[in-house]
Amino acid sequence: MRGLDADTCRAVAAATLGDVNLVRFVPLSPQARFTALQSGEVDLLVRNTSWTLTREASLGLSMAWINFHDGTAFVVRGETGVGSAKGLDGATVCLLQGTTTELDVAAYFRANNLHFTPVLFGGVTETGAAFLAGRCDAWANDASYLGAFRATQPDKGLVILPERISSEPVGAMVRKGDDRWFDLVRWTGAALLAAEEAGVTSANVADQRRTTSDPSVQRLLGTQGNLGTALGVDDAWAFNVISQVGNYGEVWERNLAPLGIERGANRLASQGGLMYAPPMR
Repeated sequence: MRGLDADTCRAVAAATLGDVNLVRFVPLSPQARFTALQSGEVDLLVRNTSWTLTREASLGLSMAWINFHDGTAFVVRGETGVGSAKGLDGATVCLLQGTTTELDVAAYFRANNLHFTPVLFGGVTETGAAFLAGRCDAWANDASYLGAFRATQPDKGLVILPERISSEPVGAMVRKGDDRWFDLVRWTGAALLAAEEAGVTSANVADQRRTTSDPSVQRLLGTQGNLGTALGVDDAWAFNVISQVGNYGEVWERNLAPLGIERGANRLASQGGLMYAPPMR
């Protein structure tokens, strides 16, 4: 299992249990993902899931950490000649049923006085195959996923249209009612960002832990204070995360940079993005 979401799960395993290998991945469809979390089939849902009001207010779930700022986009085949989402009037659009994308697309076309015909599918593999087979003029999904999909089809001449018709903060969700678990997941994400901000990497974290005089890095790596104790884990929790998974930038470079996905809003705040760590103290 590879990707930003998979490494987010590994990071939580390293923080909680000290070992990235102590995680069991459970593949879930969009329709089954929330039920699986609600029922306890999974303890953590990191499945490209958007943070919305109704999911928190109505489903008994909480977004612990945003690991990616995404947005809904459209991909078309190059021969269509379409260069903008507003050129899709009258198009058929492949959609994954039971997602926020389905709602985003309907709202976009309505707001722009455009018309479309939705073609709904239950699985993402099925949706991609239908799009490639010409059953739809366009496919709407998260821009990150479409970028990854295009990278696997280099000879198809696929074009991702420039518009992002929604803001989709996605990340790690947990069940409400276990505040300790929520805290640990949230601060694991913060540790990945704090490490990147401080220049702490998987390659230098051991030396940094041994030699740094920076109090913020000492707290992060567990040589000063007791942040781990406060979270109910070993004080080396963040050291375990960084040494085994890397910082957020390393996770990005390993999983998303090869797909040609720009960091954009997912840059550190100090670099003009939206990602930053709250104070680790």
